[in-house]
Amino acid sequence: MTPQTTATARVNDLVIRFANVNGTGSASANNLIMKSIFRMGVPVTGKNYFPSNIQGLPTWYEIRVSKDGYLARGEQIDVLVAMNIETYARDVKDVAPGGFLVYDSTWSRSALLSRDDITVLGIPFARLCNENFDGLRNRTLMKNICYAGAMAALLNIDYEVIRKLVTEQYASKPKLVDANMKAIELGYQYAQQHLSCPLPFTIARMDSTQGQVLIDGNTAAGLGCVYAGATVGAWYPITPSTSLMDAFRGFCERYRVDPETHEKKFIVLQAEDELAAIGMVIGASWNGARAFTPTSGPGISLMNEFIGLAYYAEVPAVLFDVQRVGPSTGMPTRTQQCDVLLCAYASHGDTRHVLLFPANPKECFELAPVAFDLAERLQTPVFVLSDLDIGMNDWMVPALQWNNDYTPDRGKVLSKEQIDELPKFQRYLDPDGDGIPYRTLPGVSPKGGYFTRGSSHNKFGGYTEDSAEYQEVLDRLVRKFNTAKTIVPPAILLGPGNRAIGILSYGSCDEAIKESLHQLSAAGVEVDYLRVRAFPFGAEVDTFLAQHQMIYVVEQNRDAQLRSLLVLETEVEKRKLVPVLHYDGMPMTARFVTDAVLAHMPVDATL
Repeated sequence: MTPQTTATARVNDLVIRFANVNGTGSASANNLIMKSIFRMGVPVTGKNYFPSNIQGLPTWYEIRVSKDGYLARGEQIDVLVAMNIETYARDVKDVAPGGFLVYDSTWSRSALLSRDDITVLGIPFARLCNENFDGLRNRTLMKNICYAGAMAALLNIDYEVIRKLVTEQYASKPKLVDANMKAIELGYQYAQQHLSCPLPFTIARMDSTQGQVLIDGNTAAGLGCVYAGATVGAWYPITPSTSLMDAFRGFCERYRVDPETHEKKFIVLQAEDELAAIGMVIGASWNGARAFTPTSGPGISLMNEFIGLAYYAEVPAVLFDVQRVGPSTGMPTRTQQCDVLLCAYASHGDTRHVLLFPANPKECFELAPVAFDLAERLQTPVFVLSDLDIGMNDWMVPALQWNNDYTPDRGKVLSKEQIDELPKFQRYLDPDGDGIPYRTLPGVSPKGGYFTRGSSHNKFGGYTEDSAEYQEVLDRLVRKFNTAKTIVPPAILLGPGNRAIGILSYGSCDEAIKESLHQLSAAGVEVDYLRVRAFPFGAEVDTFLAQHQMIYVVEQNRDAQLRSLLVLETEVEKRKLVPVLHYDGMPMTARFVTDAVLAHMPVDATL
């Protein structure tokens, strides 16, 4: 038995981190542990911190187990499995006092793995696998599965749940089931025989995952695009958005192929660059298809010229921006919310674009059809701003639901009969006064033809350099943007709305803020929280800004981009908006928000 430091016993309330080497197959073991805990009915979420190379650099995976259902990044590391000798120094430092560090004791213990306030546990994973498996690659993979077995013993994870998951995963390959279960059994039995099991931090069955699923945002968004009726996807591969198109293609191959003729009812195009990708989307949308492109900040930068074309020529397009750390190449595998201003005003000249801000994978799914409907109703590009944390990490969310009565809103598209009844079709007239003209699709009627141009045009669609005619079109685009304010998803308010202090945020900050609200309440501080889901801002945002004396604007970028957008687009007094900025590339924690709010709390507690 290994002597242990004193640790306060906790059930279903811990953070586990796995430190490994990229490309060694650790993802399978990590997912197995997370899914097993989820199958035991315990709320869980996973976050992957991986390098931007293919193989060989350090990678970490964190699993947060929370009986209270908190899904933000955890505050501390309670159990750390250190499988990468190159990161021992960092790993041992990150374990919370009273925590546990597990390492591969096949080799003598490193002097780096020493701290008086944690317990270090050695398990000879490599030796166990070398003695029981053949082949270098196979031994490396099985070593990771072996630590899954040890974690089952140390944390009291239901062994039969693990067995069932392995059987399901490799149902078509019985030999893999046997090999994986052998590795799991090796780790499990060694821990049971040589260590004090379970640890003070344990997993116990609950019933809090009914109706929930584990899914990442890119997969959910890809499925949402299928449900929305998208048939064309064009993209240039870029981290962290590539898996969105992979998901879309996979779902289309299941649901968009004629079972009799095997004809594919979709098209996925890998373009030569991002500018070509958005050009393909614009062309497909102009022809009447629902088309989109997934990308990230560098891709949006390259697409700017064609985004301006779609805005001015009024062609629908949907862009998914899975944001990552910038500027330039930045850190491709870290998360940020740094493209807000880039997308809001993308392209040269006077442009304003509709933005949607999903807060989790469920909203990635739900807002996908909303994005296509808005793009067609408003005849304009619509951006869905996710980020790497949402897009590539595993979230527990309510099961995705779909309304089978949904019909795509194609907006003001004239049929052949409607076109034929017109004395003359004129593309950019505004008969309804909402800034949205009527459009036609190619091939419907010769009478509905017009010249699509990105150069200056008048309300009839003709080329012009007349100042008044040019300004008339730009003014109508402002009316259209004002119409957008009334139809985009409204912000969501938590709290009565009449407190003196408020928090305003968006996107993946949501879980950290909701947890922070409980921490603040425990400290005697009650605040209202408004989560913005779209730009342009609706009337409810103006109301929130007017009713609160101090508003903390929480976001994940250095330059307070959401705060800047609020100052530019509303009448709010700038001094009321206190920036709370998190931009180190890691997901935000609740404690970060809580500490920032308390640090700026006015002396007058009644404020």
